[in-house]
Amino acid sequence: MSLVGKLSAEILIVAPHHEHHGVWSGRPHHIANVSPGKIKKAHLHEGDWGSVGSVIEWHYVLDGKDHVAKEVVESIDEENKAVTFKVIEGDLLKEYKSIKFSVQSIPKGEATWIRWTTEYEKLNKDIPHPFKIFEFAVHLSEELDDHLVQA
Repeated sequence: MSLVGKLSAEILIVAPHHEHHGVWSGRPHHIANVSPGKIKKAHLHEGDWGSVGSVIEWHYVLDGKDHVAKEVVESIDEENKAVTFKVIEGDLLKEYKSIKFSVQSIPKGEATWIRWTTEYEKLNKDIPHPFKIFEFAVHLSEELDDHLVQA
């Protein structure tokens, strides 16, 4: 059984691709306003919002329990409307040697495809694949879509 894996999913939303990307690339702390039941707070630990190399600390609730993750913004690709966050500290690193999340907003006519990808390496073979946190991230985009459409 491999310790290295990759999860990927695509969902269709109705908000414009540039608006969805704009939140993840430059204003990720707004997710706490969009989904307060899941994200308790997101604050800038180092750098500037919207800058590669910035460090964001997330306080979130998963399965009814409080968690923390510190992520570095590894890349922001404005041309392809993609952002990659690499976890550098926190609860996820108790089970994964490394884990990163990428989100891309792809225009599709009047709608937008959102592609989430998680790449990870488990600490050992007994650790489950990160399906729960991956699903959590995908649901954040669905909630963000609802918020952007209502705005």
